[in-house]
Amino acid sequence: MNRILKPVTYVLAAAYFLVDAVFAAIAKPISDWIGRHLVLRRLRAWIRSLRPYPSLALLSVPVIVLEPVKPVAAYLAATGQIVSSVVTLTVGELLKLVLIERLFSLTRDKLMKIPAFAQAYARYLQVKAWLEATEAWRAMRSLSRTIRNYVAQMRASGPAPFRQS
Repeated sequence: MNRILKPVTYVLAAAYFLVDAVFAAIAKPISDWIGRHLVLRRLRAWIRSLRPYPSLALLSVPVIVLEPVKPVAAYLAATGQIVSSVVTLTVGELLKLVLIERLFSLTRDKLMKIPAFAQAYARYLQVKAWLEATEAWRAMRSLSRTIRNYVAQMRASGPAPFRQS
């Protein structure tokens, strides 16, 4: 049983983190846009005033609150509620990652003063670089660019004229 469970565990863990990687690529531009357009000076000043460990505690809040979205979405999918599952996963993951991205951008310097966090972040960057160097990742990025270019061309050309046969 252990022989079967170990590979299944690795596959599930990889899929779990792949979901975060995919959503992170979407969340970063949203987070940057929020940072440029939503001005909450007092809140931003308060977050930046935190010391390293309170900054880490604040960064963990979106993870603790929103990480259960994945199993909830899996449950919804397993019970046949596919649309609810996809909406729950998409909204929950984007919200979590946007909040984490914004908080991290405001507290990064403080967080890097925590040795264990700095080491974990360095390891995360190594794994991310490895993932982005894989052929599968490059293929998905290329496909994504092709789809975006196609959609942009369709928008630029406007709606197709109505043709009668």
